[in-house]
Amino acid sequence: MPDAMKAPVSRASTPPRKPAKTTIAKKPAVAVRPGRRPAKEPFADKAYRELRARILDNSMPSGEQYTEEELAAMLQMSRTPTREAMLRLAGEGLVEVRPRHGMRIKPVSQVDMREIYEVLTALESTAAALAAVRSDQGDSVALLRASIRDMDAALERDDLAAWATADERFHTLLVEAAGNSRLTELVQTYVGQSHRVRMLTLRLRPKPVMSNRDHEAVVDAVAAHDARRARELHFAHREQSGRMLVELLASHGLTRL
Repeated sequence: MPDAMKAPVSRASTPPRKPAKTTIAKKPAVAVRPGRRPAKEPFADKAYRELRARILDNSMPSGEQYTEEELAAMLQMSRTPTREAMLRLAGEGLVEVRPRHGMRIKPVSQVDMREIYEVLTALESTAAALAAVRSDQGDSVALLRASIRDMDAALERDDLAAWATADERFHTLLVEAAGNSRLTELVQTYVGQSHRVRMLTLRLRPKPVMSNRDHEAVVDAVAAHDARRARELHFAHREQSGRMLVELLASHGLTRL
């Protein structure tokens, strides 16, 4: 049959291609794309964090000696990240690392506590002044006041552990409000060294109602951008707290904790 006489091929007999569904076109979440997944915490950092927490809550008592093998087994990690964590903790003054003997949890003496609080008093009062002079304080003041409310609520129900947690948060927030990362790092080192003693003597001290009011006065000075008053108030507060703590240790015969 001549080409001109051929019937045109009907395209209706071929099923039309279906458009891709929009659900198929969606990209997977960014988190599952290669190279974009959240980074895992390095083993050395995890080892450091876990050991530090155990030291601070007295799960690993002062004076105790641990070999590198014991610590690695405790953490269920290899010895390399364990060793890195030990050295980092030694740098913070929490442990003493001995070659071929592992590490020993360093006890804290009355002299240690006096010196630690002298340093904290100077550093934190400086932080209070720096926080006061900042033109943009963000939500620092609101967060500090919230911590004080938590402290008041804890004392109302006689929950000293909750008070201590809120108190520690207050001091952390105050230092962070200064906006100086080096200052923050220094303070956290000395806070870590004193934490065990503070927790062990928590029930030996008078109910810390006036401590809350001291905090309130410091925050008022920071909010008013009164750097001199913020520094003086916090200096007096930290100085008195340190003196009371050292006197508690002496009166109860607690020479090394």
